[in-house]
Amino acid sequence: MLSDASLPQLSDISIAGDPLALPHLLPAEPAHPATVAGFAGLARTIAADRDRWAPLVAYDPTTRWYHRLQTGPGYEVWLLSWLPGQGTGAHDHGPSSGVLTVLEGELTETAGAARRNLTPGAQRVFAPGYVHEVVNAALTPAVSLHVYYPGLTEMPMHTTTPDAALTDWAACNSVHLA
Repeated sequence: MLSDASLPQLSDISIAGDPLALPHLLPAEPAHPATVAGFAGLARTIAADRDRWAPLVAYDPTTRWYHRLQTGPGYEVWLLSWLPGQGTGAHDHGPSSGVLTVLEGELTETAGAARRNLTPGAQRVFAPGYVHEVVNAALTPAVSLHVYYPGLTEMPMHTTTPDAALTDWAACNSVHLA
């Protein structure tokens, strides 16, 4: 008869292996974002990589300058520059949601009665139907990054000031990431 000391010592790890040593069983990291948090994270990642976007920035004295920086399945990323006084006018983004991230300078967003000064690191997240106006009211140039999902296909202009009814937390959110 075998003694207890001679029996192999079994455990979950000895039977199934160490679950932390099995990275092939973990879910794959998605190649592209698919959630609001993922798109906001993409914007923060691009913002942190100044060498990627800063050499591309140009300024146009007659209109806002823009450059499509990246596309992926169902989204696009735009880099915009703003000289003092340049702005969008009141508009929405059609069926697209978006993330606006300030990279340099300061932008002012007006939505309904709310007015926000956005400085580098600030992000605004918005849903379809969110009406706002963005302007560089400062005395220095500004640069911003915009992620649209799905990609931007329309930007309807509004003749009145943005409607306060579309500025609640269901339609937009603001965070500051310094």
